[in-house]
Amino acid sequence: MASAQQVMGHEISPARRAAFQVLAGGSAGFLEVCIMQPLDVVKTRMQIQARPTATGEVHYNGVFDCFAKMYRQEGISSFWKGILPPILAETPKRAIKFLTFEQTKQFFQFGSPQPTPLTFSLAGLTAGTIEAIAVNPFEVVKVAQQADRQKKMVGTYAVAREIVQRDGFGLSGLNKGLTATMGRNGVFNMVYFGFYHSVKNVVPPSEDHTLEFLRKVCIGFIAGTLACFVNIPFDVAKSRIQGPQPVQGVIKYRGTLSSMALVYNEEGFRALYKGLVPKIMRLGPGGAILLLVFEYAYEYLCTNFP
Repeated sequence: MASAQQVMGHEISPARRAAFQVLAGGSAGFLEVCIMQPLDVVKTRMQIQARPTATGEVHYNGVFDCFAKMYRQEGISSFWKGILPPILAETPKRAIKFLTFEQTKQFFQFGSPQPTPLTFSLAGLTAGTIEAIAVNPFEVVKVAQQADRQKKMVGTYAVAREIVQRDGFGLSGLNKGLTATMGRNGVFNMVYFGFYHSVKNVVPPSEDHTLEFLRKVCIGFIAGTLACFVNIPFDVAKSRIQGPQPVQGVIKYRGTLSSMALVYNEEGFRALYKGLVPKIMRLGPGGAILLLVFEYAYEYLCTNFP
């Protein structure tokens, strides 16, 4: 993005570029979460659903069945359960992700004059890991809200306070599932950024603004979809660890790898991909939205506020 790095022959200062990366990343994250939250709720419901289903518990037979049953039993507002934690977290989360990615690329060029696919992948892995540490408490609260099947909405603060009072701030409380979140976000962003920037640099850009927009949308969608396929076992483990346990008072899902092994042994390989369809429906287009909003917002800021 040469035009965003240098405007009218004047190099934009590193501090100003970093500030623009934070603003553009935060704006991209806010917009993406508001649009895609219903699919995130459905994904979480399907992932925490063990087999066999507990007595009296509603079973969801796919994405559209989950949408229909949630609407009938909990109302349309249930699709936005747990939206406040990601809204509160999304601006700093995406700001951290894009800022870290842009700032760490230089450390992974390993003497190459230009960034390579390995550069983009390692910078993405770093960005995702740091992002996960910052947002994991919000994820714990969000999953607790999304897993609640009652029609009455419970406030974010009330859920967070209950978790802290019961389990504290540590790895069994507000930070449980931290390693699973780090694995999920790190692997996702490694594939996501690595694929998007590598392919975008290979596929020739178009002079036509509409075709260029569609080129970036397609690459962003494919990048988000591929990243979903690779990281979803970590996501399933995260949902099981952070969600309600099958037997109240008994912690069944603890570590990331041990949770994956439990799911595989008890429910089979396909269970590690529970929620894949709503995840792709959310993060395929969501991935395109994030990157496009970031790139256009960043370019706009650099062009108009040099």
